[in-house]
Amino acid sequence: MAHTIQIADHGIAFAADPSRSVLDNALAAGYEIPYSCRSGICGSCRGKVIAGDVRGGSGVGVLGDDERREGHVLLCQAQACSDLTLAVRDIEKRNPDATRSIKAKVHKLTQAAPDVTIVHLRFPAGTKVRFKAGQYLHARLEDGTVRHYSMANPPQQNDGVELHIRHVAGGRFTAHLAGEMQVGHTLDVTLPFGDFTVRDATGKPMILLASGTGFAPVKAMVEDAIKRKATRPMTLYWGARKAPDVYLADLPAKWAQKHSWFTFVPVLSEGDGVPGHRTGFVHQAVLDDHASLAGHEVYACGSPAMIQAARQAFVDERGLPRDAFFCDAFVPAVMPDEVFTPA
Repeated sequence: MAHTIQIADHGIAFAADPSRSVLDNALAAGYEIPYSCRSGICGSCRGKVIAGDVRGGSGVGVLGDDERREGHVLLCQAQACSDLTLAVRDIEKRNPDATRSIKAKVHKLTQAAPDVTIVHLRFPAGTKVRFKAGQYLHARLEDGTVRHYSMANPPQQNDGVELHIRHVAGGRFTAHLAGEMQVGHTLDVTLPFGDFTVRDATGKPMILLASGTGFAPVKAMVEDAIKRKATRPMTLYWGARKAPDVYLADLPAKWAQKHSWFTFVPVLSEGDGVPGHRTGFVHQAVLDDHASLAGHEVYACGSPAMIQAARQAFVDERGLPRDAFFCDAFVPAVMPDEVFTPA
């Protein structure tokens, strides 16, 4: 039995299949609520149940105890058990042409580190896709395997994409990358997805927090700011195990030299004594440098463990507003509803 979901203060209502998440029902109805990982990790899709009942979406480890008592849930996990009235941070009509599926061609492969390959894809001649810095795409292999990867290039460079791919032992995409993918091969991609994008209106100083290849969307954000001649203060804390894992360290170092509004802090968990690098967990470096984060925004990308630790510590110990923590957790991709039809 279908239920009806009403969005408070927006005059929006749509039917909901109780077997699907609230987020998926919204997308199917042509509306977009902020979201990113679609796996209940990042917390981007947080909403409040004003009336009605849901199953799932409790967000343990993501939502605070007070938030859950007040009726907040993760809309990518919650399913309607009755008619619902919800409050959401934002909702807008979804442009059906905003997401595109394309056969992209491998233009260049660069081994940035022993376990990281940078893949440059080009779209067919004359094809450009609008996206925002920080968003991601879905890549599909011939066997149907799907992975999502953040786009590391700024949106001004929209005739292709740059992906930073970490090699995962036993991973299908890793095996394809190492054994079959060559320059000139094609890859089916669908883009863009996600809400891990900079909120320009606030103007607050930004903490950029990355672990491993979580640097990819951060790179897009900073290069977008440079191209727009923005001067909003940004501090990048890039965490890794050892120095070679900070695989493009020279790039943010150059940004810091050229732009007074940008600061770079590399942090190594196993690199005690490496000149120019801090030691320890990357989120701890932020805590060490800031007695308060009440006036900041944080953009974090990387492992779920890092994101959860950072969110809890920044909010509970440094006064960061929960709505000022934006993130994208690297988790296995969830298939979108769209069927791939290459352009």
